[in-house]
Amino acid sequence: MPSVKIEIQDDGPYQTYAGQYLIATPAMGDPRFRQTVIFLCSHDASGAMGIVVNRPKHDLVISDLLDHVGVDGDVRVADAPVLEGGPVDIDRGFVLHSADWFREESSLKVSETLGLTSTKDALEALVTETAPERAVLAVGYAGWGAGQLEDEIADNAWLIVGGDDALVFSEDLDAKWSQALARMGISPEQLSAFGGSA
Repeated sequence: MPSVKIEIQDDGPYQTYAGQYLIATPAMGDPRFRQTVIFLCSHDASGAMGIVVNRPKHDLVISDLLDHVGVDGDVRVADAPVLEGGPVDIDRGFVLHSADWFREESSLKVSETLGLTSTKDALEALVTETAPERAVLAVGYAGWGAGQLEDEIADNAWLIVGGDDALVFSEDLDAKWSQALARMGISPEQLSAFGGSA
C-alpha cells in the first residue's frame, strides 16, 4: 500500500483526529460502515463522535424532515439529502454547518469553518435569513468509547485524511468514498487489493 501521511492535530497531551475524515477500508467488519466516510466532530481520550457524510436516509431531503418536525418556511441552504449520520441516537437530528451560524450555548466548534448543533433552533435557522451559508442534516451519529476508535484504526478498519469541507457538503454521495480515497492518492481498486492483508 502507498505510504500515507496521517495529519494529526495536537490537542495538548492527546493527539486528536477531530476535524478529519475517516474512510472505511475493506477490513471494516461492521456492515453498517461499509464504504462510509465519516467526518469526525470530536475525539479525545474519552471517545469520539462523527457524522457519516455519504449515506442518504431513504429519499428524504432537508425540507421533508423540517416539515415532519413542524418547521415551516423555505429552506435557505441547499435542499440536500438527509444523511444517516450513524447508528447512535437515530431519532435525533444533527446539523453540521458552516461556522457563520453558531450558538455559544448549543453548538460544538468542530473546526475553524464548521460547527455541529443538535438543538431545534438549528433546524429553525435553516428557514431564516440568518441561516448558515452551508449545512447538512443528519439523523443519528457514529460514536466510540475510550480507546475504541484507536483500536479500529490500528486494525486497519479506517484510513484518516484531512482536507477541506468540500466532502461534507458535496451532494454526490455515491462519489464521496472514492473522492476521500483520492485525497490520499489511493484508488478503490488499490484499496480492494489490500483488503485481504489489511
